[in-house]
Amino acid sequence: MSLLKPTAKTPFHIDFEWWKQNERDWHVFLRSFLCDEHRESLAGIEEGELIDWIDPHTAEVKQVDGVQHALISHCAQLPEFVDPRTALVEAVFRLFLANGNIPMTPEDLSKRLGRSADTILRTIAGPRVYRGLRPILSQAEG
Repeated sequence: MSLLKPTAKTPFHIDFEWWKQNERDWHVFLRSFLCDEHRESLAGIEEGELIDWIDPHTAEVKQVDGVQHALISHCAQLPEFVDPRTALVEAVFRLFLANGNIPMTPEDLSKRLGRSADTILRTIAGPRVYRGLRPILSQAEG
């Protein structure tokens, strides 16, 4: 655990390793976000089955979970995926899924969600980890 305190300029992301270590049903939870099309087409895929995915920003090939990939590349792109009435933690989590889990600061999240950066920071930077939303302190700005 780092002694650095996150700020509104600290990038956050969904830490899927945290999910694997802390939530036995993380895969079931992610499946609940699938659209009807992918819920049906991925019904037979094994839990944790990996596929190749190319990061659109770095062109790096990464092994990703098949369900996670379907969420990021399709389901999370649907207009109804992030709704203005969605609870804050849920909205932040869904926004990270929608952007491919590319790190964003509370300031970035604020602009996308129309909510206060300070409120977002207090919510996701507290002692309790919500839905694996964690800071990337090594990239934090001063």
